[in-house]
Amino acid sequence: MGTTIISPTFLSAYLLLLCLVCCLKEGYGLGRRATAESHHLEHSHTIQVTSLLPSSICSPATKELNKKSSLRVVHKHGPCSQLHRQDKANIPTDAEILRQDESRVKSIHLKLARSSGSSNVDQIDATNLPAKDGSVVGSGNYVVTVGLGTPKKDLTLIFDTGSDITWTQCQPCAGSCYQQLDPVFAPSQSSTYSNISCNSTTCTSLTSATGVKPRCSSSACVYGIQYGDMSFSIGFFAKETLTLTSSDVFKDFLFGCGQNNQGLFGRAAGLIGLGRDKLSLPSQTALKYKGVFSYCLPSSASSTGFLSFGDTGTSKSVKFITLSTVSQRSAFYGIDITGISVGGQKLSIAASVFTAGGAIIDSGTVITRLPPTAYVALSSEFKKQMSQYPMAPASKLLDTCYNFTKYSSVNAPKISFFFSGGVEVPIAAEGIFFATSISQVCLAFARNNNDTDIGIFGNTQQKTLQVVYDVAGGRLGFATGGCT
Repeated sequence: MGTTIISPTFLSAYLLLLCLVCCLKEGYGLGRRATAESHHLEHSHTIQVTSLLPSSICSPATKELNKKSSLRVVHKHGPCSQLHRQDKANIPTDAEILRQDESRVKSIHLKLARSSGSSNVDQIDATNLPAKDGSVVGSGNYVVTVGLGTPKKDLTLIFDTGSDITWTQCQPCAGSCYQQLDPVFAPSQSSTYSNISCNSTTCTSLTSATGVKPRCSSSACVYGIQYGDMSFSIGFFAKETLTLTSSDVFKDFLFGCGQNNQGLFGRAAGLIGLGRDKLSLPSQTALKYKGVFSYCLPSSASSTGFLSFGDTGTSKSVKFITLSTVSQRSAFYGIDITGISVGGQKLSIAASVFTAGGAIIDSGTVITRLPPTAYVALSSEFKKQMSQYPMAPASKLLDTCYNFTKYSSVNAPKISFFFSGGVEVPIAAEGIFFATSISQVCLAFARNNNDTDIGIFGNTQQKTLQVVYDVAGGRLGFATGGCT
């Protein structure tokens, strides 16, 4: 057989072709890796580990809603709050915060059970509330300052979408008053204060707002409101001038003037009820504000947010969903959750899982509560995408925890919630974790006992979102970056 002779020109061309093929393969591999890395970065948050811990310095938000009908919102235990500065010795631990949160969730479930008719609220009346000092009130973490009376007296009040009536402690504290930062309101020093008659329809309307039957005291209407942890407020139901801002003043505002109040309220003077009942603040101010209010909860306890009333003029950036009714006698704002995504990956959760118990949005619940089936899917996918980080022991409530002591920053998958109408609401980076320490940073979601328990979209997941309540229109809106 003859020997085949390969010419130098052919050999050079062949080697050049091999090089091109190898380069193309390598380039394809690099491209795939780059695409995967780009996808990962697009669907993850880079979080500085130090930002997970509380700061002792107040850093007001650089972006706040600058509207005349707005109040500044601060966390009652943060450095931006006067309550914090005056009462540092009584700031609750993280374990206590989670325990208080459990009390609030149990209270909500109980209230909804009563609203559905499984318990007769009329068996409780305002004179028979237990004289027991509650360990917590479970009424929320965020406070605003408003004026009450003539002349106006400033009061720091917790605002709560899960409560209806507004109340504050009043002199002479005939029963008892807990310690508060502001001077206790004195009705005798206001020229516009008056009690509501116990024979009026206004008095009888208290039952739907408080779940407690009102009583009479020398013809004056007596209200009572009891929380799930046995904290309570009892006093005269009255009307007074309420000042939200210098241009937003409301005469004959109905409120509770508490004479017997027990529980740990964080030295706040009382509470603003932002629920759906006709005695709530949004209902009483509907002629001016058209039943619209919004808030943005600060990114951390060391920052600030806002509570605004009326149309904020930001409707173009707000995505609206339809409010649902979780119970005919419930003040809570019902929402229809349809899905959850983690790192851009939509979780495989049947729609029936979310509809079995329904859900509400609540400004006072810290940790979002999910049906167990949905929580397991969320936790599993989150752990899968966080597999490069060491796990940490679970807390009593939170069981997906990490140890970040060896890291200066971490990449956490983005989480989005989907609501009726296909509306997607991305959770801010600040709304993903609850950190007790750098060695125990936990996914800030918890499971309910059963899929049929009501789900709760809590305030940790609402951080930096502008949440718009169009009560009259039956809508709830979300906009990202509300107070960053």
